[in-house]
Amino acid sequence: MARTQLTMFSKLLITILIVGAIVLGGYYLLNNTSFGQDLKEQSQASSDGDRSSSRSSTPVTGNLDDDVLKVQILPWGGFAPGLYYNGGIKHSDHSRFYRDHGLKVDFVIMDDFPAARQAWKVDEIPVMTNTADGVLLEYDGIKDENPTIFLQTDWSRGGDVIIARRGINSINDLRGKKVALTPNTPSMTYLAMALNTANMRLSDISIIESPDNPTAATIFNSGSVDAAVVWSPSHFESLEVVKGSSILQSTRDAAFVLAGIFYAKREYIDSHIDQFQAFYEGWMQAAAEINANEDNRLQAATILGETFDLPVDDAMGMMYDAYLCTHGDNLNYFGLSNDFDGVTGSQLHQNTANLLVTQNITDPDVPNFRSIVNTKPASRTNLTGDEHAPEMGTSFSPPTEEEKAAPAISNKPITITFPTGSSALSANAKTIIDLQFADIAKTYASNRIRIEGNTDSVGGRDMNMRLSRARAQSVADYLKTEYNIDANRFVIVGNGPDRPVQGCESNATPECRAKNRRTDFQLLASS
Repeated sequence: MARTQLTMFSKLLITILIVGAIVLGGYYLLNNTSFGQDLKEQSQASSDGDRSSSRSSTPVTGNLDDDVLKVQILPWGGFAPGLYYNGGIKHSDHSRFYRDHGLKVDFVIMDDFPAARQAWKVDEIPVMTNTADGVLLEYDGIKDENPTIFLQTDWSRGGDVIIARRGINSINDLRGKKVALTPNTPSMTYLAMALNTANMRLSDISIIESPDNPTAATIFNSGSVDAAVVWSPSHFESLEVVKGSSILQSTRDAAFVLAGIFYAKREYIDSHIDQFQAFYEGWMQAAAEINANEDNRLQAATILGETFDLPVDDAMGMMYDAYLCTHGDNLNYFGLSNDFDGVTGSQLHQNTANLLVTQNITDPDVPNFRSIVNTKPASRTNLTGDEHAPEMGTSFSPPTEEEKAAPAISNKPITITFPTGSSALSANAKTIIDLQFADIAKTYASNRIRIEGNTDSVGGRDMNMRLSRARAQSVADYLKTEYNIDANRFVIVGNGPDRPVQGCESNATPECRAKNRRTDFQLLASS
């Protein structure tokens, strides 16, 4: 049978007809059947997803490294802002660090300090947490890496607690007693600060060393010590177990002793400054939101609880044991505000260094504050509004009569020499106040200060009563004028000759009379 030959034109025409039929059939399928509609919706969703992914992968802030910034944290309420802003411990597309700044952040829970420091030294975890005093305590072991503080996270406000057995009612009562604590940690710094308010040193007590803070509470519970420095909430159990025990003092009183900070290697910060500025700004935004709104605080507590396997109520309590520092607080801490007269990072650094060196806790080779901070993340951040303002100081009403006799949490006798029959402060007396009490007044800024004037028995009693009160008032006036301390904060008492030093009741010798001409500075418990 003969074969029929198709011309080239015929072949082309048939191809066109077939392609046309396929196109028309496909058009009908997409627009006139449910299957076609499903295909169109899937295609649109995929396209939208691609566009969304493209937007998310482009950092808003510019050329940040694409690596994950790893940050060490501990079970502590002061880390709530970072976890809240990150939406959890791991980076994700939902993290506001990532959405708002193009920054990937992973928080690493690590409370094994030696292991954490080793990971930091080999750059496995670039950002470390500590307290400002903790950097000084461990400085000798990390100074070769140029540790540099770039953010203040919080102030401890109840997270660190001194608990004591029945009969110990003030810091002064700890003299000669056994106290459990973890050495070379903020617990030691805090206790040293507290003892200083009573003219005491660490050598005036017997320290029972504990490997960690929970164990310090366990030692106290066993009855083998008189007191302990522990972390909240361990003290709650101790107060139940040890009948008659009480909170002797906490960082709700010592409001400006323990500052939580983040630090990194100076070279790493300099080479990743955009990352660190983004991290700083996000953290500050989160702190402001949590401080300003209880719903945000609850959300932060929920994430904090999930992170550390705690009930929400416990996580909320942990957060209330810390004051979350804002951008304004950081500007104050780093000395970037001209009108701030509270405790700056530099002042805290120097006060702590002096305390640790004089008590032989650290070497005299203490770094200068400016050499261990980087203020660029704070100074480059522009956050305005009341929510970013620094913490307001405590407002005091006029003292009551009851506060004249209220128990003191510590008593610091200071000998201030006045001219006979005079209440005027000499230059030497002012220097003594500057050196021995002014820093305590600022550190314990939430506490009333009771100033008690005392005299020897020379002269008439009525005159000595008036003179002792006038002398106490002159000290308060100096602190008010020189350090801008609220006048209502002072409780002024004149004892005259009625409270002589033990052993000098008769005022029989010049030495005893000199001891009795003293001024007592007492801290009352914060409300």
